[in-house]
This record gives sequence, C-alpha cells and structure tokens, in this order.
Amino acid sequence: MKKYLFGSLIFAIFTQTIYCEEFRISKDELKDKIKGGWAGQTIGCTFGGPTEFRYQGTMVMDYVPIKWYDGYIKWWYDNAPGLYDDIYMDLTFVEVFEEEGLDAPAESFAKAFAHADYSLWHANQCARYNILNGIMPPESGHWLNNPHADDIDYQIESDFAGLMSPGMVNTSAEISDKIGHIMNYGDGWYGGVYLGALYSLAFISDDMQYIVKEALKTIPKQSNYYKVIDEAIRAYDENPNDWKYAWYKVQANWANDVGCPDGVFTPFNIDATVNSAWVVIGLLYGEKDFGKTVSISTRCGDDSDCNPASAGGILGAMIGYSNIPAYWKMGLAEVEPIDFKYTDISLNDVYAMGYKHAVENIKKNGGSEDGDDLVIQTQAPKPVRYEKCFENHFPTERMQLNKNFNDETEFEFTGVGFSTTGGANKKSGDDYVFEVELYIDDKLVETSKMPTNFVQRKYAPFWRYQLRNGDHKVRIKVLNPTENASIHIGDLIIYSDKPSPPKY
Repeated sequence: MKKYLFGSLIFAIFTQTIYCEEFRISKDELKDKIKGGWAGQTIGCTFGGPTEFRYQGTMVMDYVPIKWYDGYIKWWYDNAPGLYDDIYMDLTFVEVFEEEGLDAPAESFAKAFAHADYSLWHANQCARYNILNGIMPPESGHWLNNPHADDIDYQIESDFAGLMSPGMVNTSAEISDKIGHIMNYGDGWYGGVYLGALYSLAFISDDMQYIVKEALKTIPKQSNYYKVIDEAIRAYDENPNDWKYAWYKVQANWANDVGCPDGVFTPFNIDATVNSAWVVIGLLYGEKDFGKTVSISTRCGDDSDCNPASAGGILGAMIGYSNIPAYWKMGLAEVEPIDFKYTDISLNDVYAMGYKHAVENIKKNGGSEDGDDLVIQTQAPKPVRYEKCFENHFPTERMQLNKNFNDETEFEFTGVGFSTTGGANKKSGDDYVFEVELYIDDKLVETSKMPTNFVQRKYAPFWRYQLRNGDHKVRIKVLNPTENASIHIGDLIIYSDKPSPPKY
C-alpha cells in the first residue's frame, strides 16, 4: 500500500538528487521490512546452496528435488558456513558504517574488505590483491586492473545499500558508487546498483512489476546490463505464465562471457548480467510467493545460491519478515543469535544495525521522524554514469598452456590482449611470495608479487589489454626462484579488436 503525503517535486541542485513524493511508514513496519530483507536473503542462500554452479548454462530441472526442512539452516551454519559469503561480505560494509558513520570513505571499506580473514574469488579477490598491493578504489575494480570486473561480486554484496536507503534509489546508487567500485566496474557494478534499487523500491511499493521496471531506470540504456534485464522483462510481458520462456531468451542471446577468464569459451557464467536476469525472472514469475520466487531463481542455474538470496531478500523487504511463510522460516530463530563466520555480527544484530542506518539515512536525505512514523523523501530514479568493460575486446581463442615454472617461461599470441588462469602454489614449507616481471615484446610492463597464501593470492596471474593488434611475445621472469613453490599458468584467453565470424 502506497502512503504518500503529497506529490510535489523538489529539486536538490547541489546533490543532483530528484526528490519525488513523501512516503510515510511506521517504525514497526520499517523494522519488519529490514528484518525481512536480511532473513529472506539468508533463507534464499541456504535453499540454493547445494545447487551452486552445479548447473552451468542449464536449468535445475523440475524433477530435481531441493531440500528444505526444520534445522537445515543450522546445518549449513555448522558444517559449511562459507556458503554465506554474500552475507558476511555485506556485514563487512555494515560494520564500517556502524563504526565510522554514513560518511565513511571508500578507503575504510576497502581496507576492511581486503584485510578480512575470509577467502574470496573472482572480482573480490582481484580487488583484495590490488588493495594489498597499493591499488585503491576505484582503480581496484577497473577492468584494466581486474579481469573479473564484470563478474557478479558486488551484485551479491549490495543488499545493504538498498536496505539502508528505503525509497531513496539514488542514495543507494551513491553508496554503490563508493563501495561497488572497490571490486567491480561497468556491468559488474551495475548489478549492485540495480539490486540496491530493487531493495530500495521494495519499501515503498508492493507491485513487483513496477519495482523491476522502475529500478532499471538507474542503469544506462546503452549498457549490456540494461539490455539483458530488459530482455527478461519483455519476455515476461510476452509470456507471464512460463518462466522457462524468459530463461531461454536470456540464455540464447546473452550467455556469452567476455571478461571472466574462467567463463570465456566455457559454460561457467558468473557475469552480473545473466545472473541478475535470473533474480529478475524469479521476482516476476514468483508472483510474490516466497517459495516460488526462490525456487525459480535457483532453478535458473549458474550462481544459484546467490541469486535466490537476492530474490528472497528483495521479496522479504517488500512483504516484511512477518509475512514470510512459517514454512520458510523453519529453523531461522535458532540461528538468528549466532554470529556469521568471520564476523561478530548475527542476524539479530544486523536487524538492529540495519534499522539504525536506515533511519539515519532517511534523515540525512530530507526525511524526518513523526511520532511512531518516519517520513521518507522518495527519489525519482536517475541513471548512473555509463561504463563499459572490455570495450573493443572480443575473445577469439582459449588455449591450454598448462605451464608450471619457478624461473622463467614465455608464450606468443596474436591479438589486442590476453588473460590467463592459474596462480602460485606452495610445494612444501612456509608460504612464499614470488616477485615476477612481465614482459611484452621484450618491454617490461609490470613487476608484481605472487603469494602462495590463499587469502592473499593473485587470482588472475597475468593479463594485458589495449595492445596494438598483431603478434606479441609474452615473457614471465621470476626474480626470486625457489624449489618450494611454483607458478602455474592454466589457460590463455586471447582477444581481438573484432569479433570472430561464426564457425559452422
């Protein structure tokens, strides 16, 4: 139910924020919705956990059972707490807001994230490595410094931005600008901007079709991200009774990874575009039924624990904790007082912190308290700036090199850029840090460290983009060889400045 006080437009020129209508919400309802967002995320993540990346480029078919029973959440807490990485990552940023306030600088979030004890992958780990080695945001997430910049990472960690910005989509986007560029850029960043906007709008509208379309106004239309989500929405409008119709449309037209070295030329897809589409398909076809929503987002496959976590969190914020069916809250009360691994924060803690930060943010952005109510100055969505990763870079070949070395190696390619998989591995003794020089066409282009320590590792070992189109020789020289460790290069991904013609 929308509860607007009046509809006059107020333009705040100095912030470029467009205030739209005042929205009144009781403090109890706001608490319930914030609680629903965090709980819904936890439930969705747990439900999809066993399917994560087991269904790559395909659906989890209807006949495949997915467990749910009383005590199931506690089992994951006890036996596989790393499942909740998208939640404890959120909590890293929530804790910085708690300690330093709403104006905490990007550097504080970056350092908290980089020095945390938990393991990371993809854009997150590339960003951590960058930060630990002096490359701070936003450069830490830029595609020239982070081959995983288009990956899903900030998308799965952006829930906090929307949950602390009820009805204030542009404020959520501003938070995402500061924090999302720690690890992502372009479409990878848009994943977090869009999901944050969905959360933000879920506080002020119970119309799922409306919020899915309205949130997309925060994304530049020329971006691939916009086009993928628009494809999913149009497919729903064409056929609202069969979610698989929308899945096939998105999969056929957009499941072509360009950047992620693990996903190019493989079924593996952790790109924010397609995985966001699986969230949207769950939200639209789920018809505000909690079980149906998380089930569809899970059965879309790929990152199928994070996607139902996002869908469950957004729907949870819309309907509130009290309206999540008891079946789906089975066992939740048992874990709510338990701290998530790597944190000192439980669900009960973040329920309270989330409410506190939302009230502070409402007041900071022109809202106010009025007895038992809060008055929010809602914002008309405006698109964030346009960014594009891997512009004029088209994958042409994936080649298995399978090189292990601890002194020197080289390879050749033809194109405008390359990336590799692999890393540094310890054979015996203590962890070791290699110092490595990268030469392209006999010119030194980079000197970097390659730790064998898993938490500090260089996730993408070697890459270079924006080279002249032509033949290139790459030489890698280890400055401090050791017999106790080695460097592995798995696959080489080669890029051209033009797409390859279809090969039949």
